[in-house]
Amino acid sequence: MLEVKKFTFNPIQENTYVVYEPQGVCCIIDPGCYFDHECNQLKDFINSNDLEPKYLLNTHCHLDHVFGNKFVADTFGLSLHLHPNEKIMLENAPVSGQKWGLPFENYEGPLEFIDEKDQIIIGNEALDILFLPGHAPGHLGFYSKTNGFIVSGDVLFERSIGRTDLPLGDYDTLINSIKTSMFELPDDTIVYPGHGNFTTIGVEKKQNPFLS
Repeated sequence: MLEVKKFTFNPIQENTYVVYEPQGVCCIIDPGCYFDHECNQLKDFINSNDLEPKYLLNTHCHLDHVFGNKFVADTFGLSLHLHPNEKIMLENAPVSGQKWGLPFENYEGPLEFIDEKDQIIIGNEALDILFLPGHAPGHLGFYSKTNGFIVSGDVLFERSIGRTDLPLGDYDTLINSIKTSMFELPDDTIVYPGHGNFTTIGVEKKQNPFLS
């Protein structure tokens, strides 16, 4: 069984997730830790629970989701896994950081490209990969069918959807990703988004004003 730990980090209030199995294997998704105390909070949780990080994953590479990539990679000896279409977003993230008044040191290590044909193996469990472009060109979601949840980044929120006014965003593409991929999941699937509270697929089908 997989468990999910959420942290809300940085001035943009981004949700960072640690997905872990009781045996102690875990992955870190979208580390947004910006300040030293946030980095320490993430590290302390992993160490105090005797977790062994296996993967560093990005749903997408907007700056608030990648602030902590370098810290996680350096601390746990991991390389970054992302969709190939997000490489340009990762490279441009420091420019966005300067614009927002949030300078940071970007991850510059090896890139491991993944897409919807791959799986992320965590101990005896697997995360399937959904390709969910629209908010960002190579946006991914990480779905556990067995445990009934998806870590979905900035695609679908509680009664809202991701922005599409950022570079390479597209509204029609985002809506299509939600309706043809996320809304094909069971209604009781828990959605762990990149900002805000968790929700479920069924609730958003009925109550999301952008999708009703």
